[in-house]
Amino acid sequence: MSDAATPVLRARGVRKEYGKGEGLVRAVDGIDLDVGAGETVAITGPSGCGKSTLLHLLGGLDRLSGGEVSLNGRRIDNISEKALARMRRTDVGFVFQSFHLMEELTAVENVELSALLAGGSPRAARRRAEELLEQVGLAGRARFLPSALSGGQRQRVAVARALSNEPSVVLADEPTGNLDSASTMDVLRLFEGLHESGQTLVIVTHDVRIAAIADRMIAMRDGAFVDETRLTGGTTGQLRTVVGLED
Repeated sequence: MSDAATPVLRARGVRKEYGKGEGLVRAVDGIDLDVGAGETVAITGPSGCGKSTLLHLLGGLDRLSGGEVSLNGRRIDNISEKALARMRRTDVGFVFQSFHLMEELTAVENVELSALLAGGSPRAARRRAEELLEQVGLAGRARFLPSALSGGQRQRVAVARALSNEPSVVLADEPTGNLDSASTMDVLRLFEGLHESGQTLVIVTHDVRIAAIADRMIAMRDGAFVDETRLTGGTTGQLRTVVGLED
């Protein structure tokens, strides 16, 4: 993990507001966050606390009402929509609760799409997609449409797609929220492998099992961070045992 002074992802005073006057709602209220290279951060909290909104702000999917967000030392909150779209294609990988796969495309076509949109060659994009599907255990399902895949398999395709352009950070929004227990464990092990390989991850989740793979777990309530726990050494091992992630 890199020094906290040079984070991959940095947020300062991040706010998101809706409405005006007495109807003003602060969905995200003055968040500061540093995420170092190779670090996994889990953001937890009840539904409606603002954690998904925060993730969208960090990844440039939504515009801030105030504050700053930087990726690899470059401000992304004040750049043009065209530059923002380019940054999302090349530097950030997204994993959503509802998968967001293209139903008319096969698994391998879904994975290669991000690389093609970023200007990669078709041959290189296909090779990378096939390698990633093998990495997530779906080499034998590469030519299947999403409708022929289980929920856990679809989420693994979504993770492979998020990795296709070797992003600086992967942002995951409730990645196990729509999965049954068996599929959840498959995806948990996949994220654990990404963490061990050095991929920088920010995971929004209400599931303590996926939070257990993180270096830090940050609790969020009413748009603000209210607690932070470092899950290193013995603490991580204890939590992993409690939630049943030990081998």
